[in-house]
Amino acid sequence: MQSDTHSDRMRSDPGRSQPARPSLTFESVTKRFGAVLALDDVTFVAPAGAVTALVGPNGSGKTTLMRIALGLARPSAGQALVAGKPYRRLERPLTRIGALLDATALSPGLTGRAHLRSLAAAGGIPAARADAVIEQVGLGAAARRRVGGWSLGMKQRLGLAVALLGDPPVLLLDEPMNGLDPEGMVWFRGLVRGLRDEGRAVLVSSHLMRELEDIADRVVVINRGRIAADAGIDALRADSPETGARPGLEDVYLRLIASDPAARS
Repeated sequence: MQSDTHSDRMRSDPGRSQPARPSLTFESVTKRFGAVLALDDVTFVAPAGAVTALVGPNGSGKTTLMRIALGLARPSAGQALVAGKPYRRLERPLTRIGALLDATALSPGLTGRAHLRSLAAAGGIPAARADAVIEQVGLGAAARRRVGGWSLGMKQRLGLAVALLGDPPVLLLDEPMNGLDPEGMVWFRGLVRGLRDEGRAVLVSSHLMRELEDIADRVVVINRGRIAADAGIDALRADSPETGARPGLEDVYLRLIASDPAARS
């Protein structure tokens, strides 16, 4: 008999009441670095069973927000909650939220397999799971090679393997498509759609608007630390009253940033 997997656990059981699926929630998150207000009362939810795109200019606060969600930075006010709890209160956090923040933050002398196995051991996760996810991200053939010689695209895939290591219901991915070739982009789209369809909450930060257009269900636009828009992608891309055509996400984003009062404050 196969062991209970995340997707098995998330299938509905007609004879049993189902608990609410985990989401990632930001409640009035504010962050100051001295006199600099990096985040200003940021509130939104990355819900279960959806891909939420987090977009904004460089320096708008996206990475700071993700670091707060992972307990790597403390908010000046407000809180980030994973399934209703701050990161510091999570038991076995790798099994609650998986993250890709910097795919290049690797020890170059380690093999991909050793890197994953060391993280698995630290998180109380079976070594077999490390071997499974390195195959899942398409790095099985390179698993015993030192990562110092890997391409950026391969390191991104390894970073995604790290995020998936604990089979978490919530995923937080910062610029996960950087360095991926066209085949890798197609693979990534399929991976993220599959994670969404399993009922997971997926938050993706990226500047690649055309790629986000193909995978995002919701879009949160942040500008100068403030939320400029938070809506379903179809609502954001509603037909333009001027042209009658449906604008692309990139056009919508540029219009929002240009018209946002935060840009002029």
